[in-house]
Parts: sequence; structure tokens; C-alpha cells
Amino acid sequence: MYAIGGSADPTINSQGNRYLAPVDPNAKEVTKRITPDTGTWKNWNWRSEGDLMLNGAYFTPSGRGAGASYARASSLGAKSSSMVGSITSSAGVLSCRRGSRC
Repeated sequence: MYAIGGSADPTINSQGNRYLAPVDPNAKEVTKRITPDTGTWKNWNWRSEGDLMLNGAYFTPSGRGAGASYARASSLGAKSSSMVGSITSSAGVLSCRRGSRC
């Protein structure tokens, strides 16, 4: 399961992310709310825009204007989720040595 969340009426703006759900049918929700009481979380502002949901992963938006579009939370625009593979293809552990640049 993904650990996206918070307390005290959190705001989550997920944009251009790739979520890969495991095989377990009980662990496919990206936006897992521990409390089943809709009244507790219905006003939390959780949005997803351009996210790629794989293997049955799903994001349950909530709050005001829970549509697919929301105001930009920062000045940095997100890349398309279809680019995650190419953007992260060189990601990994750095081979650094003490006394030299990485």
C-alpha cells in the first residue's frame, strides 16, 4: 500500500505519478483512509491529475472541487506519468568514493 496521507484535514495534489498496485486485491487503493467514516474525510482535498494507475490501483478524490483539475500548488509543472520510466531509467545508487566528486 502507498502511504499517502496525513491528519488534520490534509491536502494532497498528486500529479504525474505512477502507482503500481500489488496483486493483493485489498491493497489497490492509493488513497487509503483508515477511518471508514466518510464525514471525517469528505472535506479533505485530495486530487489526482494525469496519474498512471497500474494493476488496478485507484485514487479516490475528495473535498471541494474533487474533479480532475485543481489549481497548481507550485510553479513547477509535472511531466506526464507516461514518462516515469524514461525519467527514472538512470536512477539508483551513486558510486561515490570518499574524497572525490559524485
